[in-house]
Amino acid sequence: QVQLVESGGGLVQAGGSLRLSCAASGRTSSSYAMGWFRQAPGNERGFVAAISWSGDSTYYDDSVKGRFTISRDNAKNTVYLQMSSLKPEDTAVYYCTAYTLRYASSTDSPRYWGQGTQVTVSS
Repeated sequence: QVQLVESGGGLVQAGGSLRLSCAASGRTSSSYAMGWFRQAPGNERGFVAAISWSGDSTYYDDSVKGRFTISRDNAKNTVYLQMSSLKPEDTAVYYCTAYTLRYASSTDSPRYWGQGTQVTVSS
């Protein structure tokens, strides 16, 4: 059982930066790969980024590669998504996720989901 709580969402202007945080709790939460998904109005949830259990491997969707950075601090049971050069099309509810795998990519399905945090990018 893993519980995930996102924070850090808000309103930011295009070109700006924002950092999302995800506090993880529960048994063996640091043993899982973790990731971020997002869902914009009218769209299905899409993969954003994933990070291995130890943080030694990351995977990004092409739409955010070079702009977003996923990281984790297992000592703090926290996963981050640093977003820079934000675009209006990045506007979405962002969800923190945890897998039952130690390594994950866009083709893997998370088992655990947070409640989501809204990110709005204005032009």
